[in-house]
Amino acid sequence: MNKFDYYNPTRILFGKDRLGELDKVVPANARVLIIYGGGSVKKYGTLSKVQESLGDRVVFEFGGVEPNPRFETLMKAVAIAKEEAVDFLLAVGGGSVLDGTKFVAIASKYEGEDAAELLKYGFAGPPVEEALPIGTVLTLPATGSEMNSGAVISYEKAKWPILHPLTFPQFSFLDPELTMTLPKAQVANGIVDAFIHVVEQYVTVPVDARFVDRTAEGILQTLIEVGPKTLADPDNYAARANMMWCATMALNGLIATGVPQDWTTHMIGHELTAMFGIDHGKTLAIIQPAVWKVRKEMKRAKLLQYAERVWGITEGSEDQRIDQGIERTTAFFEELGVATHLQSYGISASQIDAIVSQLEKHGMTALSESHDVTLEVSREILLQAM
Repeated sequence: MNKFDYYNPTRILFGKDRLGELDKVVPANARVLIIYGGGSVKKYGTLSKVQESLGDRVVFEFGGVEPNPRFETLMKAVAIAKEEAVDFLLAVGGGSVLDGTKFVAIASKYEGEDAAELLKYGFAGPPVEEALPIGTVLTLPATGSEMNSGAVISYEKAKWPILHPLTFPQFSFLDPELTMTLPKAQVANGIVDAFIHVVEQYVTVPVDARFVDRTAEGILQTLIEVGPKTLADPDNYAARANMMWCATMALNGLIATGVPQDWTTHMIGHELTAMFGIDHGKTLAIIQPAVWKVRKEMKRAKLLQYAERVWGITEGSEDQRIDQGIERTTAFFEELGVATHLQSYGISASQIDAIVSQLEKHGMTALSESHDVTLEVSREILLQAM
């Protein structure tokens, strides 16, 4: 195992009918800004339950955070937070709302001239010392943002990662019943997103991290078991609960401890979303199988382990087992209703040069756990994904 630090201060309140406990975890005299996305939290009563639970606190609202939250939209929330002297942020929604709220938390305390500068530090995180505290009510399990310090913000036709220890939520409410009204496409995207979060940390190179490997494999096996059930039976609480906790555990840092991480799929996928508006989860389903096909030799040991331990594939040559593992993964995504090729989304081979140019523009020239996925390798991956 590699050396590591692990820190996660987020309190999870999991299970049905927990929103009444907001009163216990939000500071009594807080001036609260509730941040949410579209109208679903109003339509299904989640927002009114949150408002009721906050009691006599001074509460402001900001709605309209879009999927792949835009910097320009979030700055409007920042303006409210500053003008109204807000001292607590409450995100109600899915990963985009939670990500956007993290940016608002930092930008609301930022004293520089241009808050866009906060996005330029990447995974190193901006050099800030203060942020507004955050709580979350999760309605769409997928990104793991409810229990990590990361966010991805859209700005100038690109997606910018931003991480900082101050943006860990103080608490997150996870009620599986709040996910039962989600459209099937969103649920499927969430399953894929969680699945790829795991393999980005697991299908790398062996470092004898046995606990982490077994935990990652358990998450993957659970997603395979319950994913189709959540789509076939939206009211299946057990399936929803297991899927929700898997999505959280996939990216709260636990299965990253002591192991190398890849993230090639995410970096290329971000460009597809920024350029063509393809849902984030769908971009991951397109790119991940292609990454494994192109990077088979480098990832051979872990691909064999993945094929055996996750899919139970033990017969055939090494290449045959690896290929079967990739095929089973692709079939799983397709079973969820998520297409796995660029051409299914109207993207042709003639557009690959433009995608590669964007990767170069954003500094994505040495991707993967070994930093040897060059622009030419990324081009090969994209061609494989056609």
